[in-house]
Amino acid sequence: MADRISQEARSRNMAAIRGKDTKPEMAVRKSLHRKGFRYRLHVKDLPGKPDIVLPKYRTVVFIHGCFWHRHKGCKNAVMPKTNTVFWQKKLNGNVERDQKNQKMLQRMGWRIIVVWECAVKGNNARETELIVDRIVKWLPGNGKRLVISGRNTDIGE
Repeated sequence: MADRISQEARSRNMAAIRGKDTKPEMAVRKSLHRKGFRYRLHVKDLPGKPDIVLPKYRTVVFIHGCFWHRHKGCKNAVMPKTNTVFWQKKLNGNVERDQKNQKMLQRMGWRIIVVWECAVKGNNARETELIVDRIVKWLPGNGKRLVISGRNTDIGE
């Protein structure tokens, strides 16, 4: 099936997709800052260049886009109907790289928080504050991994 828009228009669309400073990322960062947390951004020395690094808690935060990182069961993680082979390879590669980076971070002694885009995007500031409250309560604990999605919160090893 052919693309509905020109190659130039598709190129502009793809170039507009941001990897840093996305709206969900900014919402979480602002909320963490309001609660008194200080953090570093996109630390290149760590596997996967985490979106937020809380060095005091030896914790990293990834804010994952549901489409790009294949959030299972999410309405935003639908496989495109055109060029499916390309997209499967591309998106599966993202998931594999995420898993590899998270394993390396855990081996290095870092704790990991994954916040899915659907948990934050489109929500009002109060809901984002509630998400960050979950993170704040989890930080002093011993858990290795916290996942926050639009459907639920999963604390896993």
